Amino acid sequence: MIDIIPAIDVIDGKCVRLTKGDYDRKTIYADDPLDVARMMEDAGCKRLHLVDLDGAKSSHIVNYHVLERIANGTNLVIDFGGGLKSDEDLRIAFENGASMITGGSIAVKEPEIFQGWINQYGSDKIILGADTRNGKISTSGWIDDSNHDIIPFVKDYMTKGINKVISTDINVDGMLSGPSINLYKEMLAEMPNLYLIASGGVSAMHDIEALEAAGVPAVIVGKAIYENRISLKELEQFNLLQQ
Repeated sequence: MIDIIPAIDVIDGKCVRLTKGDYDRKTIYADDPLDVARMMEDAGCKRLHLVDLDGAKSSHIVNYHVLERIANGTNLVIDFGGGLKSDEDLRIAFENGASMITGGSIAVKEPEIFQGWINQYGSDKIILGADTRNGKISTSGWIDDSNHDIIPFVKDYMTKGINKVISTDINVDGMLSGPSINLYKEMLAEMPNLYLIASGGVSAMHDIEALEAAGVPAVIVGKAIYENRISLKELEQFNLLQQ
C-alpha cells in the first residue's frame, strides 16, 4: 500500500503551484488553503504536506498562520517545510500545529543544526528533504544546486538517525509527465529500510500505482489534483481501499 499525501504550497497566504520550482511560473489555485485542506480531508486523506514557499525564499518561517488555521480547522497530520533555518523556526512550526517538519537546505548548509534537531525531536518528527536536479541535491527553494549526490547524501543522514525522506525530482515537478520511478527504485535498492516519500511529476492514478509497484511507501501529489487529473472522487476511492 502507498500513502497519498496531498500538497499545499503557500505564497502570500494563497494555495499555489510552481513549475520546476520556478517562482516566475506560479499558478494560484485557491485563495484559502484551509478550504483546500478540508477538501483533501473529506476525500479520506490523513496527511498533508504544507510548504511555505515564502519561507523557502526568505530563509525563515513566514506562513505559520496558514499552518495554524489548517491545524485547528482539520485533523490532518501536517508535515511542514520551507525556510526552516533556526531552533526558533522549529518552535514556531510545532507550536502552530506541525506534527513533523521537513528540512532541506539546512541539512546541506548547516548540518550541525539539522543534526541537533534530529537529536532533540527524534526521527519521527524530522523529515529530510532531498530534492534533486540532475542527481545533485538542490537548496534555497530549488534556486541553488549543491555538489552532493543524492544517494550518498541520504545514506549519510540515515546513519545519523533519519528514516523519512521526501525526494522531489525538480526536472519533472509540476510537469505532469510522470514521476522519476527509476530514481526511486535506485534509492530503495540502496536503502531498503528508507521511508521514501516520492514527489513530483504525478499526472494520474496510474503513476501512483506504478510507484506502489516499485515499492515506494508514500507519494506527495499536488498539481494533478488541482488540474483534476486525479479527481477528489478517485482520491476518496483509493483511500477507502487502503483502509
